[in-house]
Amino acid sequence: MQDDLMEKKEVAIEVLKDKKAQDIKVIDISELSILADYFIIATGTSSTHVQSLADNLEEKLSGAGFDMHHKEGFRSGSWILLDYYDIVIHLFSKEEREFYNLERLWADATTINIES
Repeated sequence: MQDDLMEKKEVAIEVLKDKKAQDIKVIDISELSILADYFIIATGTSSTHVQSLADNLEEKLSGAGFDMHHKEGFRSGSWILLDYYDIVIHLFSKEEREFYNLERLWADATTINIES
């Protein structure tokens, strides 16, 4: 089960890096919330880019055998939420990310270095 979670997280991070998402952050909220174990937050350069990131994540995660629970915000392309049960992926436009500032809201959580 834990191996599936780590694989899901790694697939999502690789898709975001490959598709040129900006400012990718992984926040471990497992000790703070029952909503999920991780939030993955990333920024797209336009609404089209944010939607493309969501499409690619959906395709690659589904191809790896991971089912999505819920998706919100696709039409607007300014904040798309992809809920994969134990991982929730937030894709933002730059303006929306600055406005909602999830990193500040979840400041008590651990941010994971994705470069290592």
